[in-house]
Amino acid sequence: MTTIARIETFLVAPRWLFVRVETDSGIAGWGEATCEGRSETVRAAVHQLAELLIGRDALRIEDHWQVLTKGSFYRGGPILASAVAGLDQALWDIAGKHFGTPVHQLLGGPVRDRIRVYGWVGGDEPSEVRDHIAAQVEAGLTAVKMNASGKMSPVASVAELNGVVARVAAAREVLGDERDVAVDLHGRFTLANARRVAPLLEPYRPLFLEEPVVPENSHLIGEFVRSTTIPVSTGERLYSRQEFLPVLQAGIAVAQPDLSHAGGITEVRKIATLAEVYDVQLAPHCPLGPIALAACLQVGFATPNYLIQEQSIGIHYNQGAEVLDYCLDKTPLTFVDGHVERLTAPGLGIEIDEQAVRSADKKGHAWRSPIWRHRDGSYAEW
Repeated sequence: MTTIARIETFLVAPRWLFVRVETDSGIAGWGEATCEGRSETVRAAVHQLAELLIGRDALRIEDHWQVLTKGSFYRGGPILASAVAGLDQALWDIAGKHFGTPVHQLLGGPVRDRIRVYGWVGGDEPSEVRDHIAAQVEAGLTAVKMNASGKMSPVASVAELNGVVARVAAAREVLGDERDVAVDLHGRFTLANARRVAPLLEPYRPLFLEEPVVPENSHLIGEFVRSTTIPVSTGERLYSRQEFLPVLQAGIAVAQPDLSHAGGITEVRKIATLAEVYDVQLAPHCPLGPIALAACLQVGFATPNYLIQEQSIGIHYNQGAEVLDYCLDKTPLTFVDGHVERLTAPGLGIEIDEQAVRSADKKGHAWRSPIWRHRDGSYAEW
């Protein structure tokens, strides 16, 4: 039996929470339990859940997932799901290292040799958008994602709507017809605003429109889907198959579970299978660190309905550390023609610089989501 002997957590810049699970045989697995703005809370949850794992067989991953998610009368939510996700990723990393094979091989073997990735671009003005996208294209990416807007009024002004269109038009101008732009509404739009702006964006053919309504209003997303020809995506703030089912039934085209929020590799694989039944593609949310990205890629190499992968290398709001800073070897996560080639090393396929992680944890971080307000002083969605 490969017994779990120790579980540690590391709060590292810019806003991540890493989990390290060590066995009595000396194998260490890494996971990422980041929950942006709530990672200290998740850290406490990881250590509470550790009580259920210490002394147990590390290779009984499905059984552990069942106990971790259902072993308390009160279940679900982003804190628990993120804590479970980090532990689950680490257990899969251990399993791969134990058997000497990448995780995707344990998930049934590869169905593709490389995964297309996209990068985030900032910019409030069309000229800034052009410059930021040109830099991503120069770096070899074939797809980008951008926020549609900043703060949005509940009923948008003509100027606000025109601003959205101008930014997306600028993106299309730089990208041409051979590259893609995805547009993130980020839950900042009311249903009325989202329905007004979608027809204006259709001529620019976005790859998808993301999170047109906040997740607690998922019951409204079907109305939006029926109002546009643009593929609709959502899911970064949905944490289980049960939460994805209504939006799949409503007709979304792209599901975006987060491997660090939605129960890890174990649950996201099940979400992917459920999505396949509805002819929906997977594009996991991942503006996070190297462990989360590696976990996403391992799922992607073994999942047929996998569209594209988000990643945050060079993202505009990372401060204090970059994604590859915590990797001993940066090669596995290098982009080739806008893709990541299939990872071949055992486990998650990357080697974490433990010394750098332990050093970063001494400084920690206290990242928080910004608080926005409308002109009248009321809360505005970020």
